Amino acid sequence: MTTFCVMKLLCQATRNEKGYAKRFFGTLLTQTTQKGIFSPFCMVVPDPGKTTVFGLAQPFCTAEKSRREPKRKTAFGSVGRRIPYRILHIINQDGESLGNMHRADALRLMDQHNLKLVLLRENVEPPVYRLMTGQQIHEEQLKRAEKKKASSKTGLVQKELSFSSAIAKNDLETKTKQIAHWIEKKYHVKVTIRQAEDSNTDMFILFDRILETVSDKATYLSKPKAIKEGTGTCILRHMSDKELQAYQKAEKQKNSTVNQDGNEDQKSSELPQ
Repeated sequence: MTTFCVMKLLCQATRNEKGYAKRFFGTLLTQTTQKGIFSPFCMVVPDPGKTTVFGLAQPFCTAEKSRREPKRKTAFGSVGRRIPYRILHIINQDGESLGNMHRADALRLMDQHNLKLVLLRENVEPPVYRLMTGQQIHEEQLKRAEKKKASSKTGLVQKELSFSSAIAKNDLETKTKQIAHWIEKKYHVKVTIRQAEDSNTDMFILFDRILETVSDKATYLSKPKAIKEGTGTCILRHMSDKELQAYQKAEKQKNSTVNQDGNEDQKSSELPQ
């Protein structure tokens, strides 16, 4: 009788243990399925002489973990009404700061004044937007295109000429014409002159003569200087538009003064003696 009771208690304990395990793993499977997690938790040992071992593996989650960052707008232009930021720093069409405001207020200003919002700086807090007219946007796009085109050009070309201060007049004229041709192409021209022992012409006088010949288009990038004993060098460059305007204005005033002095001399010579 005692043996029968003991066996009954052992069978009941075994059934309870299996029920607990079933409820535990059933709950675990339900939770992982709801969270979108697939996790193999049961591993069977291939050796038939050993029991089954249970364990939890590292879960694999298919849910999106990180929020997508807003795409950067590379082209300069109106952003429309798609603004991913809540607080903005607004600049008006005259370039004056209006301070920080909610994007809804910025859109209201845009609609009231019939303007467009343009992103200026995104990597600041808060991002900077400007209210602009369509004409302002078009002009700014042209400026940026010209700037990009200029920056994409190859580096400045530098040509070089070298000769002696004893150079013949015809040869100097030929070299000066070559310099003028390069200057017109907006090249930099490096001129090196060696002072000849049998020459009465100073090399620095030759530098001034060359510049005087091309003075209507060129100026010194690097003024004449001695780089070693008996050798001097300079670099000529094309004048900018502003420098050309100033040169032409100075020449006009100079010619006007000369003509005025000539007229006065002529009048004085015509006076009765």
